Amino acid sequence: MILLSFALIGINCGKGDDADAGKGISAVSDDKSQQDVLKIAIGSKDHTTLVAAVQAAGLVDSLANQGPFTVFAPTNDAFAKLPAGTVDDLLKPNQKDTLKNILEYHVVVGNLTEAILKSEFTGKDDELGMANGAHTKVTVKNGKTLINGATIIASIPATNGIIHVVDTVLLPQEKK
Repeated sequence: MILLSFALIGINCGKGDDADAGKGISAVSDDKSQQDVLKIAIGSKDHTTLVAAVQAAGLVDSLANQGPFTVFAPTNDAFAKLPAGTVDDLLKPNQKDTLKNILEYHVVVGNLTEAILKSEFTGKDDELGMANGAHTKVTVKNGKTLINGATIIASIPATNGIIHVVDTVLLPQEKK
């Protein structure tokens, strides 16, 4: 299960004069309430394979920057659906460019909520441009949002975008 962390707001309820107005309100700033997409993935037991892949591809700094990013984050179970040996092969240093291309196919520059995906990218000719330069199709089936057939199973806001947890690894199509 994916747990979302919520920022707590502390309010000073003590008596004070007008000079103290507003001084008692602060937002908690800690590792749980202020997480970027990378920190959220690192903290998820369901995304250890994704984190290992991001590290092997050298994309850690990219996902930790300001963004905003929309990340379609496959779970460990999604990676397990790939043919045996695929993940191990992709994590090898000589496959870094291939791995980077696959991972960038899971990222959109911008903060696209599921509502935006459903309303703006589900037309017959509408495609979503991914960070690797390729495109995906967004469809809605039985009320669920799909990206090239991968179902969004949860959405988690981050300080630099949003993560949509998906049940399938997105694989870029070969150029014809």
